[in-house]
Amino acid sequence: MIWLRLHCSTFWVDVRLREINGRWIASADTPGGPSLGLGKGAIEAVEHALEPFGAIVDELLASLPRAALT
Repeated sequence: MIWLRLHCSTFWVDVRLREINGRWIASADTPGGPSLGLGKGAIEAVEHALEPFGAIVDELLASLPRAALT
C-alpha cells in the first residue's frame, strides 16, 4: 500500500493507493467519507478518487509525488 498526503493552499487530503492484479484502486478521505477511484494506472485511480474535491483537484494533483508512482 502506498500512502500519500496531497495538499493545496488551504488543507491536505490523505490518499491510499494499491495495485491489485494490474489495476489500481485509490481511496481519498473526504468530509463525507472515503471516495474510491479505479484505474489502469496509479495516477488515473487517484484522479477518480479526488473527484469530490471539484475545482481544487488540479491543485491537489500538483502535489502528487509522481516519481514515487513510477
